[in-house]
Amino acid sequence: MFKRNILSILVSLLIMYLSLANSHAFDKVPEFKIPFLDKIVHSIMYFTLMSAILFENRKSLRGTSHLFLIALLPLFYGILMEVLQFSLTETRSGNIYDVFANSSGILISILIWPWCNNLIKKIFRY
Repeated sequence: MFKRNILSILVSLLIMYLSLANSHAFDKVPEFKIPFLDKIVHSIMYFTLMSAILFENRKSLRGTSHLFLIALLPLFYGILMEVLQFSLTETRSGNIYDVFANSSGILISILIWPWCNNLIKKIFRY
């Protein structure tokens, strides 16, 4: 099971690092004056996580309701990261708007999955 889901595990670990690292660790990252950039980044991270989960488990997916059940994994993971930011870190804080941004990335991944899955089937001929 771990071997089949290595990509989603690695993405999860990267999200954990980015979520729980001291905010001063990112002081040298250039600052862009883009409104809501933080929320866009959250959406992209959880879009990537959900897409990795879907890709790695594409052969075992059974319908749309199954997609939404699987989506609970990254959703609860995102909520856990916000709770841990609030409770474990001194330079970070949990934010309900981050949970909404995470959810939007997950939802976008689910919505485009049928198209992507058809493309993957054509490319890999399975």
